[in-house]
Amino acid sequence: MTDAPLHMSVRLKRGDFSIDATLDAGPGVTALFGRSGAGKSTIVAMLAGLIKPDDGVIRVAGETLFDSQAGVNMAPEHRGVGCVFQDPRLFPHLNVAQNLKYGLNRVSPAQRADTFAKVVDLLGLDGVLERRPAGLSGGEKQRTAIGRALLSNPRILLMDEPLANLDAARKSEILPYVERLSADFGVPVVYVSHAMEEVVRLADTLVLVDAGCVKAHGPVEDLLARLDLTPLTGRYEAGAVLNATVAGHDDDVRLTRLNMLGHKLFTPRVDLSLGKTVRLRVRARDVALALTPPVGTSILNQIPVTVAQVELGSGPHAEVALSVMPKPSFGSAQAQTVLARVTRKSYQDLGLERGKPVYALIKAVAIDRHSLGGLGMGADQNKS
Repeated sequence: MTDAPLHMSVRLKRGDFSIDATLDAGPGVTALFGRSGAGKSTIVAMLAGLIKPDDGVIRVAGETLFDSQAGVNMAPEHRGVGCVFQDPRLFPHLNVAQNLKYGLNRVSPAQRADTFAKVVDLLGLDGVLERRPAGLSGGEKQRTAIGRALLSNPRILLMDEPLANLDAARKSEILPYVERLSADFGVPVVYVSHAMEEVVRLADTLVLVDAGCVKAHGPVEDLLARLDLTPLTGRYEAGAVLNATVAGHDDDVRLTRLNMLGHKLFTPRVDLSLGKTVRLRVRARDVALALTPPVGTSILNQIPVTVAQVELGSGPHAEVALSVMPKPSFGSAQAQTVLARVTRKSYQDLGLERGKPVYALIKAVAIDRHSLGGLGMGADQNKS
């Protein structure tokens, strides 16, 4: 399997609803995020060939799958696109091994044994190969569906809310497997979700979809740091994404120490090796601000920051973007952004304005451990 960049620029109108979407997806995981009904699944269906656009072009790995001007509309089965949906859609009369091997028809005989073994190992399916779907858990069914799609040797893998029908426990079970797909198989993934914790953990590139249109796309860290996009990413759940490395574990108090640009950041204990690079989300509503580092407080994380932007809405809150600069000993790394939501009174009392130095106070227990991941975590998954 090889990297297969995607270019898509399509338009579709169905009654009162229309799609006007342009996006480019490279290697890694590209997440389409938006509210239910935003048009995410329709965009993916057009890419898969299940819905024909009214106008536009779709290219994967340099090959044209659809071009309205040239009259090209490749059949779904010839597009080299693997699909995983909310419903696993397994064959009930076949066991797991037989369901998996159904996807091998596009793989040369010389590749089949190694590829099959690799997929079974990656997805942890060795112990259930003889079972039929009726005897599988929801997570096992979805892992089988993912394996079948991978074994079809796709140039690109489409995953349309594959975890939406799973409970929290099954989601936690399957996320580590999904996290490794693109890196282990070199196949680009387009991942549809309306769950931000999934996007933060899995995606390299974020595409924000609203009312049938692509409103913004780019690196996850960049888009989630923009105050103007919080209406699309979700105001209540709004928060910035930070990159850090594992600096140590304090087992007596069940905490993990992270190094973020030379700043110490505590999070509840996670089973990751020292030096591992991780991505984590800090919600704006979980960040308090202070003019000086407080003493005699339970808040462990006190990061010196600079006010980069303040946005006042019509309500009682102020949204604040804060720049975290690397410590001199850390080198010339790029600054990172933390978002904070404070009251207008606090905004006035603290005199918050661009360039003002303050301290971001982040409770360790508030760091979203469920979305902690990404950036090549590999087999070192969060097991706690």
